[in-house]
Amino acid sequence: MNLLPQLLLVAGSALWGLGWIPLQLLAERGLIGMPLVLLTYSLLGVLALPVIWAQRRQWAPQSRQLLAIALFGGWATAALVSALAGGQVVRVMLLFYLAPVWSMLGSWLLLGERLTALRLAALALAVVGIALTLGLTDEVLRPLEADDWMALSAGLAFSLNNLATRAAERVPLASKSLAAFVGSALVGAVLCVLLEQAPPPVDFALGWRIALLAVGWFASMALVQYGLTHIEAGRAALLVIVELVVAVLSSAWLGEREILPREWLGAALVTSAALIAAWPQRSAPVRVQVWSSAK
Repeated sequence: MNLLPQLLLVAGSALWGLGWIPLQLLAERGLIGMPLVLLTYSLLGVLALPVIWAQRRQWAPQSRQLLAIALFGGWATAALVSALAGGQVVRVMLLFYLAPVWSMLGSWLLLGERLTALRLAALALAVVGIALTLGLTDEVLRPLEADDWMALSAGLAFSLNNLATRAAERVPLASKSLAAFVGSALVGAVLCVLLEQAPPPVDFALGWRIALLAVGWFASMALVQYGLTHIEAGRAALLVIVELVVAVLSSAWLGEREILPREWLGAALVTSAALIAAWPQRSAPVRVQVWSSAK
């Protein structure tokens, strides 16, 4: 079994989990929410478009899949950032990480991947781990509000992005990685207008921080896209949960907050679920390429 795609996916997810650190530093400079998405992903989008255009002959037969990656990936990023900016982080992260449920069901319905007992057990283990890591309280379980729906939609869009990435087998990895950046920039621009959120003035100090964040997101996206391309969507959804564990534990360590026993237990359960999800199946699933372009 080739473990490289799983390892790269976990590495990319871990980088995402550490993304709150530069975001917090940029927030101190007044750059949050949709303006942050617009500035960062516009920079990446300008660099991405020439590469995507140069590879147009390769992805042309699956242009619909590439468009789906741009739209779903863009909305997932923009909605999650917006929800984190206006909502409670615990609730937002919990609702966003229902993505493995959507991805596993979607891989079953759209890609024909089998829902084995082992896979379902790994999913249940991951959900329990999430609940322990975040801590379920009456406050967490109150009725959904606008920011909660944004987080829920971000998780759904992220799972659809995973499925589209998996189905776009003929699209070059670079185009798949960069299309999400273009989509995020477009979604950020539209929401900045609709929400009337103007970006702050960008000086040299803020500019290089934005550029550094953009490079980090590019590296993490490339790793994740490679992993999503080479492993099953249901298995990938569970491995990406590593981002949540890294985010919670790193914020606890760097925030000088004691890590509770339930957080350690939750992290262990999620890690176990990822290992189970990476275990090879005895027989290959039947693939139904409903995303594929007509020949």
